[in-house]
Amino acid sequence: MTILSWASIPPISALATEMALESCAAGDHADPMAIRDWPADERPREKLLEKGAAALSDAELLAILLRTGTRGRSAVDLAREVLKSFHSLRKLIASDRQRFCAEPGLGPARYAELQASVEIARRQLSETLRAGPSLSSPRATRDFLTARLRDLEHEVFCCLYLDKRHRLIHFEELFRGTIDGASVHPREIVKLALQRNSAAVIIAHNHPSGVAEPSQADEFITQRVKEALALVDIRLLDHIIIGDGACVSLAERGLV
Repeated sequence: MTILSWASIPPISALATEMALESCAAGDHADPMAIRDWPADERPREKLLEKGAAALSDAELLAILLRTGTRGRSAVDLAREVLKSFHSLRKLIASDRQRFCAEPGLGPARYAELQASVEIARRQLSETLRAGPSLSSPRATRDFLTARLRDLEHEVFCCLYLDKRHRLIHFEELFRGTIDGASVHPREIVKLALQRNSAAVIIAHNHPSGVAEPSQADEFITQRVKEALALVDIRLLDHIIIGDGACVSLAERGLV
C-alpha cells in the first residue's frame, strides 16, 4: 500500500494552472471551424448563390476557386493570407508560375485552375465583342485591351481587325519588345488586314512602366500605319496605349 503525503500533491491552484496551459496548447493546434459549419449566409458559395458574385469580397471569391484550405486554415483564411502576400487580386493573377507556386498552400494545380478561370473571362469578353456592338467607341475598346495588355511585363503591339460594322474579326499580337519606328512594320499590319478582309483596324500597345502618355515614337508609328492602310482603302480608327489604370486614345486627342 502506497502512502501519499500532502507534500506530494500539487496545490489546487497549481493543478488548475497546469490544466489551463495544456488546454491552451491544444487549442493552438486545433483546426478552425470548417466552412460547412459556418452560418449559411457566411459561406462564400451559398452567399454567391443567394446574393450574386458581386456581393463577395476578393477573399471569398478566391476561396471558392481554391475550394479547400490547408491544415489549420479554412479556404477563406488561406485566400486572405494569399491576397495579403501578393498585395492584391490583380497582382496574384498576374504573377508567374514560379512565384505563385512558392506561396504556401498554392501549387501547380491551383495555378492552372486560376489561369484557366482568367482565360475563360477573356474569351467571353472576346466573344461578346465579336457578336455585340461595334468597337467604334473608344470605351468599348479600352475595356477589351485593358484585360489583354495591362498586366504584361513586356511591351506588346497588337491589332484589332474589324468588319464594316466595326465588330471584331480577330485580335492579333504582332510585335514584342521595345516598340519604336524600327520594330513595327506597317506592311505586316496591312498584309493581315487584307487576309482577314478587314474594313478597319485599331492598333494598340501597352506601357509596362504604367504611364500611358504617348511618346513621339508612338505618334510617328500611328501616322505610318494610317498611311499604309489608306493605300488599300482600310481605315485606322484608333491607336490606344494601355498603362496602369489609365488608357490614352490617340483618336480622342486628334492624332489619328
